[in-house]
Amino acid sequence: MAPLAPTGSVRGSRGLLLLWAALLGTGLCHTGTKEEGFAQDARTSPPVAVVNWTAQLVEETYTNITQQCWEFFVDLMRNVRVPELCEWKVISRPYSLLQACLEDWADRLHYGYPNALAEQYIFQSHHRYFHNCTLQHQVYFDPPEDVLLAMIIAPICLIPFLVTLVIWRSKDGKAQP
Repeated sequence: MAPLAPTGSVRGSRGLLLLWAALLGTGLCHTGTKEEGFAQDARTSPPVAVVNWTAQLVEETYTNITQQCWEFFVDLMRNVRVPELCEWKVISRPYSLLQACLEDWADRLHYGYPNALAEQYIFQSHHRYFHNCTLQHQVYFDPPEDVLLAMIIAPICLIPFLVTLVIWRSKDGKAQP
């Protein structure tokens, strides 16, 4: 999944070019080729690109991609008005795309998810856009202690009653039709 839509910006184009170069330009080798050229032998598999990734290259690539994921998220959030910031129907698409972008690229690069950088962007999104959501909308609290106690004790007391009822009904020995 390509997380970025064409924006026409030089920054996005440079980032995509950097990504393309990183993915295709390092350590390519072709298998199944003949010495005189790249003619394909029918008995061999097609040429395969093998990239020798170092941990530093993976981290740099993931850092660049996550920055683009963040910029795409910020661009999507520009379309959300302030009163709609806490409405899940409105923000679920941009938020889910940010999370999917971070997770998919970590998976593609074998970087591991969740990771510190992805968490940083998720926390940053909450701090920047959603920090007032619990204050603006209904806040859920624990019920009062007496209600909570009744909700816990009622099912516990009901179990022995139901067991007694089953045993009592099964004592008459007659099969039920």
